[in-house]
Amino acid sequence: MSYKFTQNKSCYCFPCHKGIDEEHFSCLFCYCPLYALGDKCGGNFTFTSKGVKDCSPCKIPHLEKNYEYMLSKLRILIDQVTKKHLEETGQTVEPEQPKQ
Repeated sequence: MSYKFTQNKSCYCFPCHKGIDEEHFSCLFCYCPLYALGDKCGGNFTFTSKGVKDCSPCKIPHLEKNYEYMLSKLRILIDQVTKKHLEETGQTVEPEQPKQ
């Protein structure tokens, strides 16, 4: 089994999105971590009339082939959170020294 794919067929929501063959439906990124990126996540979404992001038509986090894409977007999210924290606290980060 791949670390890029997992399923939870006992979940009451499985599969939570339509249009993906159950055999290939990955639950690894259940509750998509890219939700926080808003309109920069790259997924197929809309906003409801109340301003809530609706990701129900999005399949990106549920396909094993998109694992690297998810990690690249997670890096963006981590960098944004880190930058905000550093700005709010006045902290700085020492640049990494090259390994010898």
